[in-house]
Amino acid sequence: MLAYYLEDIQREFRSLKRLAEKAMAQVSDEDFFATLDPNSNSIAIIVKHISGNLRSRWTDFLTSDGEKPDRKRDTEFEGRPEDTRASLLGRWEAGWQVLFVAISALAPEDLSREVTIRGQPHSVMRAIHRQMTHYAEHIGQIVMLAKHWAGDRWQTLSIPRGQSEQFARQVPRTPKPERSPSR
Repeated sequence: MLAYYLEDIQREFRSLKRLAEKAMAQVSDEDFFATLDPNSNSIAIIVKHISGNLRSRWTDFLTSDGEKPDRKRDTEFEGRPEDTRASLLGRWEAGWQVLFVAISALAPEDLSREVTIRGQPHSVMRAIHRQMTHYAEHIGQIVMLAKHWAGDRWQTLSIPRGQSEQFARQVPRTPKPERSPSR
């Protein structure tokens, strides 16, 4: 069961990454850096923050604190002249690769180990879930912003409005496997 969990968590992280990338592909460079108001983050800033978090949390995941001493978190929320869409997406890709390498190296017995994040102990499983929910929150923001900026050009990333029943009819139903009686 724990081996399945490790496979599933990789699949879920890949799904989140893909969702964000499909949303970001629908916005112009200008909209990638646009904010709704002076106190909001742009897609670019969210990408920069997630990238920094990925690198910090997943580098030496089992052996060092998840908040690396060289991480300057506050700068992740500042736009810099060198921040281009290409450079930020390069950092995004590099950060995700750190995560995928770390997760793929885990063995089922590692899930009960303890890691630290900002000096606080977490089971490996708790740390994974903490990061999953953190990334999902920010990827939801990316999708919302991309949809806003794309406007009428937006192509849905899930079932289009008003088409749930049609979708349900097209999805093949697989019967539940029979369970063997408990002893």
